[in-house]
Amino acid sequence: MPLNRMQVILESPYAGKDKEDLNKNVRYAVSCLRDSIRRGEAPMASHVLYANSGVLDDDNAKERQEGIEAGLAWGRHAKRWVVYTDLGVTEGMRLGIGFARAMGIPIEERSLKEGRLEGAVGRDSK
Repeated sequence: MPLNRMQVILESPYAGKDKEDLNKNVRYAVSCLRDSIRRGEAPMASHVLYANSGVLDDDNAKERQEGIEAGLAWGRHAKRWVVYTDLGVTEGMRLGIGFARAMGIPIEERSLKEGRLEGAVGRDSK
């Protein structure tokens, strides 16, 4: 079993102006995860793991901060920070990019082709 996948932190938008926007962002994040895996990487997307799964409440400032800190703790081990930009770059993504720069972790900007939203439909709550 090959264990040589590059560990990457994946940045994509999460929160949106409404439930439809949030669901679109989650579908996009799932597509980005799939893209990263197909590139031979081992991606970590803490916003999907912690917020979308219901582990933490992204609308609760304290829990959002805990999720950000947990994601950045994983980020210390990343070999690359991949930023998917088709839906823009949010403040949360900028925070991660700034952390990567401060840690000297290479940053790669990526884009998916239009219409490649696959996978999950998002949380039912919100």
